[in-house]
Amino acid sequence: RLQTLVDDLMSLSRVEAEKHDQPREPLALTPLIKQAARDGAGHERFERVHFHIEDEALRVRGDHRQLEQLVRNLVDNALKYGGENEPVDVSLRHGERDMAVLTVRDYGEGISAEHLPHLTRRFYRTDPGRSRAQGGTGLGLAICKHIVERHRGRLDIDSKLGDGTTVTVRLPLIPEAE
Repeated sequence: RLQTLVDDLMSLSRVEAEKHDQPREPLALTPLIKQAARDGAGHERFERVHFHIEDEALRVRGDHRQLEQLVRNLVDNALKYGGENEPVDVSLRHGERDMAVLTVRDYGEGISAEHLPHLTRRFYRTDPGRSRAQGGTGLGLAICKHIVERHRGRLDIDSKLGDGTTVTVRLPLIPEAE
């Protein structure tokens, strides 16, 4: 567990150090999301992941490694906190203002409203005992937030008690003419 904490701290440091360095590599989102979701779920949980890809051709400028980490973290969290046998929906669509919209939705117990503004803070936990028992470091969503910001995107978390949690990531698309 200590190694996971060290890895997450190193990852957060790298993302913060690169935050002003906008990624330039053109990336196809669909294969990246599918592979990262598979990695985040692992073999034993992958059957619970359901994909809803509306546009297979969406591309962004990005850091492949970081965007994979973003999706892995979001899918792992949704599977961990979303109810033991509940599905996790991973969706991708072309949103308003030429943004790719990635959503990861779980059907767990949800998060009360007072916690939502704090979820991307380092080491913030809604239930410290449960998070630690499930192997969390309290850094995953902080890392996700910094990755999204580096990619000039936006991360939103919506949740209702008894109705699960949806994390929405918006990333600027590469114009189709390019």
